[in-house]
Amino acid sequence: MAERIECAVIGAGVVGLAIARKLAMEGREVVVLEAEKAFGTHTSARNSEVIHAGIYYATGSLKARLCVAGRRLLYRYCEQHDIGHRRIGKLIVASDDTQIPGLEQYKAQAQTNGVSDLKWLDGRAVRELEPEVRSVAGVLSPSTGVVDSHGLMLAYLGDAEQHGASLALESPVIAGAVESDGVRLDVGGAEPMSLKCQTVINSAGLNAQAVARSLAGVPPDTIPPSFYAIGHYYTLTGKAPFRRLIYPVARQDWLGVHVTLDLGGQVKFGPDFSWIERIDYRFDQSREAAFYEAIRFYYPGLRDGALQPGYTGIRPRITGPGGPAQDFVIQGKEEHGIDGLVNLYGIESPGLTSSLAIADHVANLLRP
Repeated sequence: MAERIECAVIGAGVVGLAIARKLAMEGREVVVLEAEKAFGTHTSARNSEVIHAGIYYATGSLKARLCVAGRRLLYRYCEQHDIGHRRIGKLIVASDDTQIPGLEQYKAQAQTNGVSDLKWLDGRAVRELEPEVRSVAGVLSPSTGVVDSHGLMLAYLGDAEQHGASLALESPVIAGAVESDGVRLDVGGAEPMSLKCQTVINSAGLNAQAVARSLAGVPPDTIPPSFYAIGHYYTLTGKAPFRRLIYPVARQDWLGVHVTLDLGGQVKFGPDFSWIERIDYRFDQSREAAFYEAIRFYYPGLRDGALQPGYTGIRPRITGPGGPAQDFVIQGKEEHGIDGLVNLYGIESPGLTSSLAIADHVANLLRP
């Protein structure tokens, strides 16, 4: 006999927790089902912790709209809840004249997306701000920042629990079915159970497609393919030579090896980008030479031996090698025909920045 609950959120990453918070604050009974031993152990913990402005994303895309809205909500939330963050700013730099058109495109796209505070800088102005950076021109994004992602997730969870939500760890969804009176979830772990849910939010991140496929009655043609892209991060030894985030003009389908600073001032370089067949966080140290080469395009003062292996992160992708740029996919009844089910696919960057706006979007999909 299945236990009846009102709402299950599958996945306790930053987006799942933001959604659980929103629904609990609206008065719903919410249980968050997380397969791992702790919340936020995958994409939410293995990223750059950047609050993005919303510069790069395609006009009218969910990424563009939810990033710009989410960034404003996130800064306000961090200020109100005393979560560690800094509006540190970002420089996007052109290392030679061939990259200036790329900078111009970024500035134009940002304006289209509603990001109106970018400032064009010539090479001299860039050097005045960041003397160690080699650049013929740059664009300054003052509204880009960094955030303590773990502290943010703790705050989301705390808000959710204060409004009656509960978190069930080591509770993987292993099967289920769409039934006439709701969605049944079969949950594994030390205490297996079946839950009959009025509402289900599939926010399982890297495993979202697998969860959707495990639910009988979800139309297979609504489930996008699943790909994994791994990114490596190196840390810099010694004193930080930068005061802001530094991004090179993008190459191919990623934004290049960029500079981020955490709240403690530690400099990180990354991520790079390569395709993998399965979820595997092992660090490939053979990539070190490529990092030195990429970084020295804009930071020629990088010393040999200054990079130390950091960590890896994996992006949940719905388009593979050579495919078009992907948008977030957030499906409600209009896409799959099922009352009370929302599936989220391909929630990579800027998912953290967009988390509160994604939660609002999901709540709107559930309204009659």
